Amino acid sequence: MLTCSKLISSGQGLAQALIKRAPSVSLDWDVRQKSRFQVEDSSGRVLSVFLQRGHVVRGGDVLVAEDGSLVRVVAAPQALLRITTCPQHGTPFDLTRAAYHLGNRHVPIELKPDHLKIEPDSVLAELMRSMHLIVNTVDEAFEPEGGAYGSHHGGSGHSHEH
Repeated sequence: MLTCSKLISSGQGLAQALIKRAPSVSLDWDVRQKSRFQVEDSSGRVLSVFLQRGHVVRGGDVLVAEDGSLVRVVAAPQALLRITTCPQHGTPFDLTRAAYHLGNRHVPIELKPDHLKIEPDSVLAELMRSMHLIVNTVDEAFEPEGGAYGSHHGGSGHSHEH
């Protein structure tokens, strides 16, 4: 068993050729938000992952094993609810309202310009439908927002002092 205790966010600083040749692990959101887990990579090696507590693994990140080998992380497709506006009488503001209500419930949410994604929940699906939004079940990767104090997905990798 090989131990991985280092993570390179988005493979930053690594040559793309190295990342492409590296074995991969396909992990759903439930696993990627844990700091300790075991997984088998695409080459059949069993990996014990021990990361700093509170760190979230994202699709595109690279794990570094104790022997120096790299392992690409792929965000595995999983069952999700995709929430979109109604094309007949909805507006883009409807998604803002939906994100507000979901945020008040502390639901992990992936924000996109034209849709939202959340983990399946029949009560929340009904709430969204009552707001005249369209809710479909999809099987896709899930990369929810990191929150005010967590890692932000899709950021530019720099901070600003204001």
